[in-house]
Amino acid sequence: MVVENGGLKQRKAATNGNGNTNNLQVSRVVLPTAEGRKRDEQLDKEVEYEFGGPWGVLAIMTGFPILMYYLWASIVYYDGKLARPDSVENIVPFLRELWGHIREGASPTWYTFKVFTIYVAYQLFLGWVVPGIWQEGLPVPSLGYRTLMYKCNALGCIYITMATAAVLHLTNTWRLTELIDNYGHFMTVAMIFGWGVSLWIYVYTLAKGNQIRMSGNHIYDFFMGACLNPRLGPVDLKMWLEVRIPWAIVFYTAVSGACKQYEQYGYVTPNMAMMCLATWLYLNACGKGEECIPQTWDMFHEKWGFLVIFWNFAGVPFSYAYSVVYMATHDPEKYRFSTPTYIALYTTLLCAYYVFDTSMSQKSRFKMQMQGVMTYRKAFPQLPWGTVKDPKYIQTAHGNRLLIDGWWAYSRKPNYVADWIMSVMWGASQGTCSIIPYFYCVFFITVLIHRCGRDFERCAKKYGKDWDRYCEIVRWKFIPGIY
Repeated sequence: MVVENGGLKQRKAATNGNGNTNNLQVSRVVLPTAEGRKRDEQLDKEVEYEFGGPWGVLAIMTGFPILMYYLWASIVYYDGKLARPDSVENIVPFLRELWGHIREGASPTWYTFKVFTIYVAYQLFLGWVVPGIWQEGLPVPSLGYRTLMYKCNALGCIYITMATAAVLHLTNTWRLTELIDNYGHFMTVAMIFGWGVSLWIYVYTLAKGNQIRMSGNHIYDFFMGACLNPRLGPVDLKMWLEVRIPWAIVFYTAVSGACKQYEQYGYVTPNMAMMCLATWLYLNACGKGEECIPQTWDMFHEKWGFLVIFWNFAGVPFSYAYSVVYMATHDPEKYRFSTPTYIALYTTLLCAYYVFDTSMSQKSRFKMQMQGVMTYRKAFPQLPWGTVKDPKYIQTAHGNRLLIDGWWAYSRKPNYVADWIMSVMWGASQGTCSIIPYFYCVFFITVLIHRCGRDFERCAKKYGKDWDRYCEIVRWKFIPGIY
């Protein structure tokens, strides 16, 4: 039976799918208009290289790990200053010295490999067994517009893990300070995981014949990914990795730095406390709003390749918290601020978080409202204006609807603006002691500009004149009145 519903055709999907739909918890099929299906098919067939193509992604895969080592060594061994030789003649000795620091402080050890593996396995176990709600995702064109069901139990898993960590720390079974004390070693182990999982899933996907939207170049396809929705039992690996590993490690890094300060000085600085708050806000947001994630581009379109896997295993957790590494290895007198400065930092952080949280919630809940699968959870904190009632939108010829209400009436990417402001606050937590902690916000704005350009170009192709009309209504890409 096919039912017309505001430009979308819906029908029940078979409970036992064939081919790529096995074990994907298929819910139903949601079809756009005929014109929408035609445009989606054209877009999926387009092969347009991003990041400079094969040579560009090869440079990223080799260059970014080197950059991570360099920035880490500069903080730990060069007082937070960008390390460099003092003369041309000293280039080779300088590189030898740098390599010696990496061997000493960042070589993989059996201890850090064991701890990291236990943590990852524990998160998989919790993701499998902890109860949660099931949320329907967006229709996936490559699966014949089937919608998939996602088990959302991150919030329970996050706080079970926090309780576990607290018990281990307080009983001296495993002190949280071990993370900051072995930061370089853990970073290398995370890189090994990122490379290993990326290689395994790429080869496995090709062997099973489940690859989609391939360019034909193995280097580029390895980087961008071959599969879309890899699952292990009830666990969607892509969503699991996005939520359970990177932001949790960033949070525990901040807590580890706080514990380190307390052991050394008998107190925790307001700077480090702000990083604990900032990282907790982000981690908790991922858990309390997990049901909104299946509605995002990352889930229904982005493939699971090196770009996503390495970044979530190693890139985010070991390049976003340089401010914590600096503060944990330097005297607090170097980054002590006045009370008004602390008030300004905390206020800016919390205001940016409010816009980030509510804008993300508005967009995802709008999609759920339009799809008829709205799920409202009372997870803490539920902020005012997180849901737009009777939202205004543009009905497109494709069949989708474009939100032009709430924060999204003023900016096409309000969540990006707020997210970036928070990243600036992460770097500002240590003031101007080191430029390295600002790597996160500089790198992040580069990524956001690239993503916006890619997203807007794709939307223009997908929605045509409807996108032009949308841009006339929502004029500003980022900051209203500025850009």
